[in-house]
Amino acid sequence: MLKILFFAQTRELIGIDEIELPSTFTTAEEVRAYLSEKGERWALALEKEKLLVAINQTLMSLDSQVQSGDEIAFFPPVTGG
Repeated sequence: MLKILFFAQTRELIGIDEIELPSTFTTAEEVRAYLSEKGERWALALEKEKLLVAINQTLMSLDSQVQSGDEIAFFPPVTGG
């Protein structure tokens, strides 16, 4: 299984903190694309150009490999002022 976490605006848009998915995905991008198909809010929350991903608490690129037992977190870039 893969544990998928959502933070900040991403979490607010889809309305959940986390889900689990089967380990049938090979990259974080495949997970993102699959989840984006769940509806309009999911697609908006998981827009590729406005999203960061961490795998096992390490910031990674969306094309990074994932495997069973991984924790994948999606969140928007943080800005400050």
